[in-house]
Amino acid sequence: MSRTVAIIGGGPKPFIPDLTPYDKEGVLWIGADQGAEVLLERELVPDLAVGDFDSVSKASLEDIKEKSAVYKEYPNEKDETDLELAIREALKWDPQHILLFGVTGGRMDHSLANIQLLYPLTQKNVQAKIIDVQNQVELVSPGKHTIEANEHYPYLSFLPITLEVKKLTLKGFYYPLTEAYLPYGSTLCISNKLIKEAGTFSFESGILLVIRSKDLTNRG
Repeated sequence: MSRTVAIIGGGPKPFIPDLTPYDKEGVLWIGADQGAEVLLERELVPDLAVGDFDSVSKASLEDIKEKSAVYKEYPNEKDETDLELAIREALKWDPQHILLFGVTGGRMDHSLANIQLLYPLTQKNVQAKIIDVQNQVELVSPGKHTIEANEHYPYLSFLPITLEVKKLTLKGFYYPLTEAYLPYGSTLCISNKLIKEAGTFSFESGILLVIRSKDLTNRG
């Protein structure tokens, strides 16, 4: 059985979706700083609470210490962010999948840095995904990939994060493509949709940021 680690960061709480659908057998939960508080608020027990915990009250910190299976506190001044510490700890469990919540929706520098953290995970053959109430974000390497429809996140966008992505082909999409060239900064593949239960996308070189999203009017 593949191992999944779910990490909750200290981002704005309104951007963190319902975690219930992700609380499956075998999933390990890590709370990074205030993320540990979120887990307890959602009635989920952190398998690990890690960070400097400068974003929680003293009362909340005591609750985190008491209820978390493992508690690791670090000094406020450090080279790594709390999320980086959480990812480092997650990798010790040799996961196939890492889900990241509470890492978007606040400061732009934090959000962009957290998206960039996906890259070293892909290099370790870990499938990592950022999830919030409006988006699911992941990095994808060259090859052929199948993608299934998701009614909760109906829109699909493909953004090159390398200088170029070559020969992008989309099948089963409202806007299909055949061996398209995407330079960095291209908006050609914004806001597409699947027209079947599943579609495929493939490309020859580069790295794609694949974003599933929904309008806030569909929030739920």
